[in-house]
Amino acid sequence: MMPPAMTLPIILFSVCGFLGLAVMAVALGSSRRATPVLYGGASIVSLVALIASLIQLVAGGHVTPGLTLPMGVPWIGVHFRLDALSSFFVAVIDLGAAVASLYAIGYGRHEHEPLRVLPFYPAFLAGMNLVVLAGDAFTFLVSWEFMSLSSWALVMAHHRDPGNIRAGYIYLLTASFGTLCLLLAFGLMAGPAGGYTFETIRTAHYSGWVAALVLALVLLGAGSKAGLVPLHVWLPLAHPAAPSHVSALMSGVMTKVAVYAFIRVVFDLLGEPSWWSSMVVLALGGVTAVLGVLYALIQQDIKRLLAYSTVENIGIIYIGLGLALAFQANGVTAGTALALTAVLLHVLNHSLFKSLLFFGAGAVLSATGERDMDRLGGLIHRMPVTAFTFLVGSVAISALPPLNGFVSEWMTFQAILLSPNLPQWGLKFMIPAVGALLALSAALAAACFVRGFGITFLGRPRAQAAAQARETDRFSQSAMLLLALLCLLAGILPGVVIDALAPVIQSLIGGRMPLQGNVPWLSIVPIAASRSSYNGLLVFLFIAASAWIAALAIHRFASHAVRRSAAWDCGYPDPSPLTQYSAGSFSQPIRRIYGATIFEARERIEMPAPGDTGPARFRVDLKDLVWDWLYAPIAGIVNFTAGRLNHLQFLTIRRYLSLVFVALIVLLLVLAIWM
Repeated sequence: MMPPAMTLPIILFSVCGFLGLAVMAVALGSSRRATPVLYGGASIVSLVALIASLIQLVAGGHVTPGLTLPMGVPWIGVHFRLDALSSFFVAVIDLGAAVASLYAIGYGRHEHEPLRVLPFYPAFLAGMNLVVLAGDAFTFLVSWEFMSLSSWALVMAHHRDPGNIRAGYIYLLTASFGTLCLLLAFGLMAGPAGGYTFETIRTAHYSGWVAALVLALVLLGAGSKAGLVPLHVWLPLAHPAAPSHVSALMSGVMTKVAVYAFIRVVFDLLGEPSWWSSMVVLALGGVTAVLGVLYALIQQDIKRLLAYSTVENIGIIYIGLGLALAFQANGVTAGTALALTAVLLHVLNHSLFKSLLFFGAGAVLSATGERDMDRLGGLIHRMPVTAFTFLVGSVAISALPPLNGFVSEWMTFQAILLSPNLPQWGLKFMIPAVGALLALSAALAAACFVRGFGITFLGRPRAQAAAQARETDRFSQSAMLLLALLCLLAGILPGVVIDALAPVIQSLIGGRMPLQGNVPWLSIVPIAASRSSYNGLLVFLFIAASAWIAALAIHRFASHAVRRSAAWDCGYPDPSPLTQYSAGSFSQPIRRIYGATIFEARERIEMPAPGDTGPARFRVDLKDLVWDWLYAPIAGIVNFTAGRLNHLQFLTIRRYLSLVFVALIVLLLVLAIWM
């Protein structure tokens, strides 16, 4: 057994391994061996870091002796630190990295320009690990920017595809804005003395306005990377642009690094929260959850659907964070522990099922060349393993038992049910309203993934590419089956995961949930058995037994003759697959209810004149109001200002000297007034 004191050096050596693989990718060039060697090496290095972090977590998550390297800011150096919170997020990062690298061994063979992906992929993994290991603000921000730039390079890998340059540009702007906000937040916490190490920041005391400003900046900085509304605009552009295994890491893992940043600052460094701050986080979380799933419901592109679904799940996580802040501000340790455990459990669960779904979408894309669901269909017969694993991911993300997505959302609802005891009237009104938004988003998510799975895998092929699809490679199948198994295990044995998270919660708030390992029949009891409990294993056994008995009864008492017939055609014997439900027709009721207000939906129908045999055309125009109201005016102002300032580069020498003279006079006046 590896001693816990060795875990930090081993994880840092793993980071060096990732960086070494990035250099090796450049050295190997376009060799055919580059893809399996690089992705296989990344999978092995990720497994080493994963095992080290799990050992640290199982050992109680005690803070290991930190490491300080003589580089970076003078007299400060670069600090690395591994505590329970860091150990958990390192485990999430490297679990996702190990499985994504296994998937990419097969998927990467379809990459047309591997040199645009291979060097940046291990660098991206190194950047995410360094962020959660950082022990000072300088190291954190440099690692954060390194993670952003390497992931931007991966988004731009297919830069010749239409729209990908715009996706990379918007992602880079959003990432830069987030880094600036985090820089200002750490600057406020460091204060005039410049104490940038986390140990120094943790012992400081902040006035009310400083704490409020830091919270706002962290919400902007971490929220822009996580995908909080209205900072989510880069997500549905960047995720479809990146290769599918990179999309899985960005959606399932990188957004969780942003959640780590929020937890590290707000729950660890900033001190005791105020109750009103929880209302801001709750409101943002509730709006993000509902808008994210509504945007997902109207998408035709399967990867954009999954990207918007990530926005919804980030909203669920921030609802849990808002609940934890509310309980902590009022000294309700049991409620804080329950809400934070639900948050961390959903962080893990979302990384599992969202990675699985992106892997499935990538398998469909490589087999058919299509992301438009209306050009798919019937793939369950041609890609049975992909269809089965995508179904598992769809059930999990829809929060249906016995899979893992249900457990974390159910625990979030249990935390909401503890809120009536809070004294503030604002929270008494806010939390039930957010609970209703959470319930609405859960119902809409189920409808969204019934649509996503049904249109993609069921029915008849709607295009020739879908009719000729073949199952994906063995490496990709193995990665998807592994994640499907983990989704099931985390759903039927949640008590094991909850107890493993206890050191993290204990280190943050000084309390934890009751021990779940002693509860009979592997049930989980969040607060007390008299209030509520859940047993995923019994639910799984009941579902399995019911399905087996139903199948046995059908085969035993029904006719033994096998009869095949065409699908029900509603009385219209038209063999065309165009008569099937489309993605747009499936979501039409939701669009009719919410579209006019949220998306300003407009339906346009072009009917041919009498006697004209041309087809009728139906078109729906949708708008992203967040973009139109917030980002488009800013872009217009920037373009207008840039156009006016552009004249400065055409001035004469005399005018340049005059401009410098005026600027000098203005600066001297400002200095005189200031002094």
